[in-house]
Parts: sequence; C-alpha cells; structure tokens
Amino acid sequence: MALELYAAVSTPAIEPQDVKAALPDHLAYQASLERASALAFTGPTSDDTDEHMQGTGLIIYRAESLEAARMLAQDDPMHSSGARSFVLRRCMINEGSLTLSVGLSTDHATMT
Repeated sequence: MALELYAAVSTPAIEPQDVKAALPDHLAYQASLERASALAFTGPTSDDTDEHMQGTGLIIYRAESLEAARMLAQDDPMHSSGARSFVLRRCMINEGSLTLSVGLSTDHATMT
C-alpha cells in the first residue's frame, strides 16, 4: 500500500529581506492548499550546522501527477515572485506509520 506524494525543496533565490516580503502571500497560499488537502506537510529544514531552521524549505504536496504538483509549486508566491526556486521530485511512501488523536470536545489534536 504505497502513497505517492511530491516533494519540493525550496531555496532562496534572492536576498533574505526580499524573501520575507513574499512571506504573507506564501503563508496564505499554503493555508489554501492545506484547506484543499493538496498540502501534506511543509516547513524549514536545518542548515549544515543543524543550528538554524532557515534557508531551505521542504514542501510535500498531494497531487494527481508530477505536473499537477509542479503547478502547485509554481503558483506559490515565493516561487512565482522569484524569491525562491524549487526542485520537485516524486516521492513514493512505502513504509512508516502515522498516529492521529483528535479530542472532539477538547478541540485538541496530536500527531505522532
């Protein structure tokens, strides 16, 4: 039972202060993808020292095809503005597990 997802590695293409200018639109775009179930996971990755979580980001998309995932990545304001560039790869998830606990009355969710 494999799961096919699409992984984009996103890297800054311009100066950090210019990347920050695209951040509000980028976050709104990602929230819209999450609501549409097209965004599986996303976040920054550490630098080579493992001290700082900045610079490179990882975005995991749910899409019908690599080309559909490419459109999602290209439409991201970080990428469409030229603030960041990305490399996209198909990712086949074959092993692992995910546990989700949702407390309906407590409005609490835990994923492990």
